[in-house]
Amino acid sequence: MRAKKALNLATGDDLMRFNIIGRKMEVTDKYRDYIEKRLGKLDKFFRDEAEARVVIGPIKDNEYVEASVYAAGMIYRAEVVDSDVMCATDKIVDVIERQIRKNKTRLEKKIKREAVSDSTMLSGSDYTEGEDNSDFKIVKRKRFQLKPMSAEEAVLQMNLLGHSFFVFRNKDTDEMNVVYKRNDGNYALIESV
Repeated sequence: MRAKKALNLATGDDLMRFNIIGRKMEVTDKYRDYIEKRLGKLDKFFRDEAEARVVIGPIKDNEYVEASVYAAGMIYRAEVVDSDVMCATDKIVDVIERQIRKNKTRLEKKIKREAVSDSTMLSGSDYTEGEDNSDFKIVKRKRFQLKPMSAEEAVLQMNLLGHSFFVFRNKDTDEMNVVYKRNDGNYALIESV
């Protein structure tokens, strides 16, 4: 039996849960099995049960795959457009694994600091899409639980998601804050008064 790699943070036998959605395309058993097999390999990095939300669909002459993995209070996200769903899935796994490896030290420190009591920060079941009939059209809504974290952890989470800002509850002040990436490449923190 091989020795565990230092990055392997898993201690239990939990399996990743999947929510695979087809947009303008049917999710066949072939696609479902392949996505679960490939993304399931990422489960070895997580101590708790992870949840993967995958959206597949056509875009122009290609296939679009978007995956979000929720585990240990962190979100790993990637989007890929390729000629085939399976090729795009392979690239998604590579991108998310690179995100984990790139932030290995920070993630290990974070996981050690946290009690394993709250393993999910976001829940795909709270995700809703809709439209607003007011002057400003809201095309997408997301609901999530604000987990207390430091500003540094919020910047890490923002970078893992590939977003330009991130809303979080500051664990020191217990207030809602926002971190964002400035045009000069530095980060800024917005605190409530």
